[in-house]
Formats: sequence, structure tokens, C-alpha cells
Amino acid sequence: MSDWFMNVIVLWTFILLGLMFIGGFFMFRKFLKRMPKEDGKSILDWQEYYINKALPLWKDEQRQLLNELVEPVPELFRDVAKEKIAGKISEIALNEQATTLTLDTIIRGYILATPKKDHRFLIKKLKQKDIDLTPYEHLLDRQSKARSKRELQEAVERKQSS
Repeated sequence: MSDWFMNVIVLWTFILLGLMFIGGFFMFRKFLKRMPKEDGKSILDWQEYYINKALPLWKDEQRQLLNELVEPVPELFRDVAKEKIAGKISEIALNEQATTLTLDTIIRGYILATPKKDHRFLIKKLKQKDIDLTPYEHLLDRQSKARSKRELQEAVERKQSS
């Protein structure tokens, strides 16, 4: 009986330590984003600044599109992803001195704010929305995967021929 109980306690200890490390990792990342840069503002400060400055440009249609674009993101992280994407879209609109948010601005901001490892989900979502990706190919990370596959295939062919 006590052997079984000790095993449960040890297992529970490892589970708690694992969860604390995971939570600490995400808290540390958030802490780093809150650290002021050379200009005195943090990444999150700039993100908030761009969103607040461009708030009049956001109409209901654009907000609805943003909500649809972040649907693939797990619900736990969806709000953070939406803020990051909205910040990048707002930054692009303000830098271009746009008077309205266009679909092009939203798509470019969405692509730039999304981590490259998640571009395949992004591409899938944009294809579902029947959005032509041709003007955005230079922003997508598809080329590097195709190039690395081609390079790998060429290396295998060279090895087989020698």
C-alpha cells in the first residue's frame, strides 16, 4: 500500500514541476516582451500604441475578418494572437498613412504577424476564404521548404551517382 502511495506522490511531484516549468517559460516570455527597448517602449507597448492609434480605421467587417483568421489558433492563445495580428495590421496601416483598412493590408499584417512555422495553417485558412496568395508569395515561407526539399533531393541524386 505504501509503495503505491509513494509512487503516486513521486509522479504528482514530477507533474507539478513540469507544469511550473511550462508556466514559468510563458511568464518569462511575456516578461521579455514587456522589457523596454532602446526607445523606452516594449514590444507590447508599441503593439498597444499602434492598435489605439489605428482604432478609427477598424470597421466591423475588418474585426469580423480578423476573428475568422484567428479561428485556427487554440482558444487559450487566441486573444494574444489577435492582439499581435491587429498590432501588425495597424502598424502597416499607420506607416502607409492609410485612411481605411483594406483586405491587402489585413492579409499582409496577418502573414507578417504569424510565426513562420504556422504558415501552413495560415495558407490553409486563406485558401478556405478564397483569397489569392500570389501577391503574398514573397511573405510566405513556402519557398524555403520547397527549396530545402529540392536541395535534399539533389544531394541524394549526387550521392547515388557517385
